[in-house]
Amino acid sequence: MTRAFASDNNAPVHPDVMAALAAANEGHQPAYGADVHTARLGEVIKGLFGDHAEVYPVFNGSGANVIGLQAMCDRWSSVVCPESAHINLDECGAPEKVAGLKLIPVNTPDGKLTPELLDRHAQGFGDEHHAQPRVVSITQSTELGTLYTPAEITAIGALARERGMLLHVDGARLANAAAALDLPPRAFTTDAGVDVLSFGGTKNGLMLGEAIVVLNPDAVRGVRYLRKAALQLASKMRYVSAQLVALLEGDLWLRNARHANAMATRLATAAARVPGVEIVRPVQANAVFAVLPREVTERLRKQFRFHVWDERTGEVRWMCSFDTTATDVDDFATAIAQEMAASA
Repeated sequence: MTRAFASDNNAPVHPDVMAALAAANEGHQPAYGADVHTARLGEVIKGLFGDHAEVYPVFNGSGANVIGLQAMCDRWSSVVCPESAHINLDECGAPEKVAGLKLIPVNTPDGKLTPELLDRHAQGFGDEHHAQPRVVSITQSTELGTLYTPAEITAIGALARERGMLLHVDGARLANAAAALDLPPRAFTTDAGVDVLSFGGTKNGLMLGEAIVVLNPDAVRGVRYLRKAALQLASKMRYVSAQLVALLEGDLWLRNARHANAMATRLATAAARVPGVEIVRPVQANAVFAVLPREVTERLRKQFRFHVWDERTGEVRWMCSFDTTATDVDDFATAIAQEMAASA
C-alpha cells in the first residue's frame, strides 16, 4: 500500500532495533528488570538526563503517563493540562479511571500552556471543595506539532514550584523536539525543572515500549508498585529495555527524528505551493496541519492514509516517520496538486 501519513506509529520497527531484539533473545536473563539490558538502560538514561534520573520501562505511552502522574499525586489531586493533551483526549479517561485524578483542561490554540494560563486555572488551593492542583502536564512536541523552548518550560516549572506543584512532560515525541531545537534533551527537561518525563519510543522506531523517567526522585512515590498494579511491569523486560538502549545509546533516536522532521518540512513546503491548500499551523517537528476542501480530502484518503483533525473546519494532519522518503513526500504532494486541480 502507498506509504501512510496518518501516524508515526504506522512505521515499522527500525532494523537496528530489530537486531537489538534478536541479540537480546540469546540465553537466559533474570526477569522483571534484573537483566543486563535494563541495567544498561539505566546508565544510558543517566547520561542523557543526569545522575539522579531513574528509568522504569513500560509497555506503552498511556501507561507511562498514568503511572507517572499517579506517582506524583494524592487521591484528591488534579492535573492542569492543555485541552488538546493526549491524557485528556486520547487515553479513554485512563488518568481519571485508573489513577483517580481530575484533569483540568485548558484551551490552548497552539497546544502550549503558559504561566499565565496555569496561574488562571490552578485554583482552589486549601479548599476542601476543590480537587487540589498538584501537577501541570505538558507535551513536547505538542499534539499540534508545536515546540516549547527551554525558557518556556523553565517559566512553567518555576510557577508550578511557586504554587507547590510539580511538572510532568509527555515526551511521546521528545526526540523530534530535541532534533528541532538542536539541544540535548536535559536542556529542556532536567535543567528546565521537569520532575517526571514519559519518554516515547514507538513513534521513533521501536516495536513496543516507552519509559517513565523520574528526573526528581523526591517528586514521586511508589513507582515500582504502581507499575505492577497498573499491569505495566514486563516479566521479560529485557526486550523493552534492549530496544530503548538501541535507540538511545548512540544517535539513532536523533537521526530518526531529524529525518522525520525534515520530511514534514519538505511536505509542508510542497503543499503550500498548491493553490487552495492552507498550512494552518507552524511546522516545527514531524507534523503538518492543513486545510483542504472536503471532496479533495475524501479522494486523497483513498490513495493515502491520513487523519481528518477537525471535521468542522476540514483541517487534516499529515505525520512523517523515520522511514518516510523524499519520494513518498513528492508523490503525495503531486497527488494533492492533482486533486486540487480537479476540483478547481
